Amino acid sequence: MYTDEQGLAWVRELVDRTAGFRSARIVKADVARTYPDSDLTTAEMYDFLAEQWAFEHPGQSSGEREAVELRVHLACSLRAWRAIRKEVIKTLCPEGMAPHTCRVPWFAA
Repeated sequence: MYTDEQGLAWVRELVDRTAGFRSARIVKADVARTYPDSDLTTAEMYDFLAEQWAFEHPGQSSGEREAVELRVHLACSLRAWRAIRKEVIKTLCPEGMAPHTCRVPWFAA
């Protein structure tokens, strides 16, 4: 995702709350800026998110935003995991017919 600390805190709270609703346990949650055993950074991998943000917010400074990965490991059933993933993605950027921008540009893997 392409976010600042405030946006990251919002997403973490979203994940925590959604996991709690499904009785899932968060085993581990990390914010990654690089890939293990690689010289690649999340900024290099997700540079299109910064471009998306700039396009959707013309003339505005990106401030402290950076491309990061929030890696969350859950203890739950596959069904619960799918429901959690779906709800988090839907909340990150609600679908709709009208043009809109996501609060936090993201990419799900």
